[in-house]
Amino acid sequence: MLNKSSIALFVVIIILTSCQSTTVTVDSSEVSEQKEISSPVSETPEVRAEDTAEPGDLETVKSTPVIESVIETEEVKETGTMESGTADADVEFVRAVLSADGTWSFSVTVRHPDTGWEDYTNGWDVLTPDGTVLKVKENDPFTRLLLHPHENEQPFTRSQSGITIPDGITMVLVRAHDLVDGYGGKEVNVDLSTASGPGYEVERQ
Repeated sequence: MLNKSSIALFVVIIILTSCQSTTVTVDSSEVSEQKEISSPVSETPEVRAEDTAEPGDLETVKSTPVIESVIETEEVKETGTMESGTADADVEFVRAVLSADGTWSFSVTVRHPDTGWEDYTNGWDVLTPDGTVLKVKENDPFTRLLLHPHENEQPFTRSQSGITIPDGITMVLVRAHDLVDGYGGKEVNVDLSTASGPGYEVERQ
């Protein structure tokens, strides 16, 4: 038979065994739960450039194209490629005078923002209704060739005499030409049979 000491020792052993079993069970449960919790984290996340850059670096990357665009725009403005060719030469007034020999003299007032040799009004024309340019010399580029810029004289007036207008022509068109834009500015229609009209006057000697 077991004595009291043996019984007490047996009870202690049983209690210890029960505690160890419980601890193992709990630990196993915790490990299982940890696996369940940590499993999504183990998946490889999508890596983007924004995630790997510092905030300051990201701002620099995003702003660089805008800065370059602004710089390019300023360079274009400085070289004048955007600003050139934006204004046509306008005819503001025409004075036509019929001489005793039957030829005409035209004084034409033109306005254009001449900037120098790179862009200026280089001529004006007198045209018949069918588009023929009337010239004193056949090889002249215009009715009146202008040989230099007038950036400090706007508007300016230049004359051309000795212009022959064919018989039966009473209406002519006066237009101006600039080096960059060509034709396209304000034109004046002149009725040679009247003393004056919008933008012109006619005198017969």
